[in-house]
Amino acid sequence: MFASKEYYKACIYTRLSKDDGDKPESDSIGNQKALIREFVKNHPEIQVVSEKADDGYSGVNFERPGFKEMMEEIRAGQVDCVIVKDLSRFGRNYIEAGNYIERVFPFTGVRFIAINDSYDSTDRNQSDSLIIPFKNLINDAYCKDISVKIRTQLEIKRKKGEFIGAFAVYGYLKDPEDHNKLVVDTFASEVVKAIFRWKLEGMSQGDIAERLNAQGVLCPMEYKLSLGMKVQTNFRVNRKAAWSWSSVSRILTNEIYTGVMVQGKVSTPNYKVKKFMRKDEAEWIRVEQSHEAIIDEDTFRVTQELLKKDVRRGPEKGKVYPLSGYLVCADCGQSMIRKSAVSGGKKYYYYVCSGHKAGKNCKPHSIREEDLFGAVLAAIRGHIKIIADMKRTLDTLRSLPEGQRNTVNYDMQIVKLKEEIERSQGFKMKLYDNLQDGLIDQEEYFLFKKNYSERIADAERAVQRLEQEREDAVNRNVSEQAWTKVFLKNKNLTELDRKAVVDLIEEIVVYEDKKIDVRFRYMADFDRAMHAVHMLPVKPREAAV
Repeated sequence: MFASKEYYKACIYTRLSKDDGDKPESDSIGNQKALIREFVKNHPEIQVVSEKADDGYSGVNFERPGFKEMMEEIRAGQVDCVIVKDLSRFGRNYIEAGNYIERVFPFTGVRFIAINDSYDSTDRNQSDSLIIPFKNLINDAYCKDISVKIRTQLEIKRKKGEFIGAFAVYGYLKDPEDHNKLVVDTFASEVVKAIFRWKLEGMSQGDIAERLNAQGVLCPMEYKLSLGMKVQTNFRVNRKAAWSWSSVSRILTNEIYTGVMVQGKVSTPNYKVKKFMRKDEAEWIRVEQSHEAIIDEDTFRVTQELLKKDVRRGPEKGKVYPLSGYLVCADCGQSMIRKSAVSGGKKYYYYVCSGHKAGKNCKPHSIREEDLFGAVLAAIRGHIKIIADMKRTLDTLRSLPEGQRNTVNYDMQIVKLKEEIERSQGFKMKLYDNLQDGLIDQEEYFLFKKNYSERIADAERAVQRLEQEREDAVNRNVSEQAWTKVFLKNKNLTELDRKAVVDLIEEIVVYEDKKIDVRFRYMADFDRAMHAVHMLPVKPREAAV
């Protein structure tokens, strides 16, 4: 390699990482330094001028702050000797470790000593040995094995719904007794609820952020710092971080607030490459009811739909109008946009097809905002009245004594179907006699038999369905169903607002003749309930009397 010198300026380098499977009790930074200093005592030609430590850094790569500082000192001529406890403390990547030991250090004239491996680059007999590459290879294989075991353990924890992040998401805290379990943060959870509520009421993410900042509410990062957490983030741009459009959006789109733990969204290609890559959604690990929910599922779902409708709005936009994102043109399917005009010295607002404005050969479908709001409000109130009548009908039926719950319409249909079953069974039984008497041939026999069997099966299925519908109609109170509660809580609505629109409406179709079609949410549930009501002997108008 190179001739020994009378005097060496040495750097003591130490490293420790649990990710590599290091044993803290034997490989602690303090123990490594103590062993190296004891070694230096017996080598008067070595003077320690520097000490570098990487505590908590993997040996897989050499992107470590302490190691980089040491290399800078080597390049500056301040250090010409590196001493480590053993080769595994230097690094566990056999290719890169070998490159430094066999190429970089000899080229720069640096003496390298690994004490426990009895390696000293000034000893020609040892420096030419093949044992070093093999030891580096063993260290690399050991690191790979540990990496696989850690990945497996983390995967098991994720599938069990255990939280494995460094810090709990805003709104939660780590359980003091179990750091893999999330518990609700009383203060932060109320902020999360307010953010969702304000969004449903029509506020933009930017407006919500401004409101929180004006109220002096600490943003997630500052809140964690206030709790004494040592958190680092790339989102902090000023001396003190504040709420922003993006921070509010991250909360509004995080499914964790519904009690669902979603983990494993990113991974690294292997133990040597630390670059994170996003995995396909199908590979994410979802565990429901892993912790207490802050936001109910319906609120979260509606919020996601609302965010999709607001996607055309820039973060700088402020107010969200009641019908923004809900209006579509009946002819071209494009969204309707809000415009203003002045007539008679008075400013008024109207909506027009965006396809028409963009010159896409569609009519304007223009409608005044005042007229539109009135028509939508009337449609909502009419729909709610039907649901309220439906409730009264079934409530009335439930209040009757058991003997008076005469579901005539259902019973009549069931009786007819059972008669059809009996009749078809009789025909089916006579088929063999008809075959023996020569009234039908064998081909006709099998054809008729199949036909009657299918009739019987269809009728039996219809009977089962009607009996279940009859039971549901009598025993299930419509007012107790979640979707009806959404509508009935708006029964006193006198003015159209964003919250009511989000709660009740899927889409509003605008026609050229200024007619509109309000398409409500939960229509499948509504249709089933209406069918049940129409099958009962007590009708809505009778129940209301």
